Amino acid sequence: MQYLLMIYTSEQQDAQRSPAEQEANMGEYFAFTNEVRQAGVMVAGEALHPTTSATTVRVRNGQISSTDGPFAETKEQLGGYYLLNCENLDEAIQWAAKIPGARDGSIEIRPIWEFES
Repeated sequence: MQYLLMIYTSEQQDAQRSPAEQEANMGEYFAFTNEVRQAGVMVAGEALHPTTSATTVRVRNGQISSTDGPFAETKEQLGGYYLLNCENLDEAIQWAAKIPGARDGSIEIRPIWEFES
């Protein structure tokens, strides 16, 4: 089954890291990415630009409106994700615990609906 592991961290705290801390953190993400690839469970994964680059779209009464920024203000922001093919939720939890962002943020795991085409 596929699981989406969404990485939530504080953009404000992340921005306060020194260049050396940022580089070390990225090294940990690259190592994790290599680990899930080598394990054969990685389907996809990407980092997202900051919420300052987000656009929120709504349709009300047939009218499209778009606004800059995220839908809601939160303490932690979605910064990236991994889509993994795991045997079960327990395996997905084990992988999520290895994501560097789990130490100072949170990882939300959601199973993916798999529809027959």
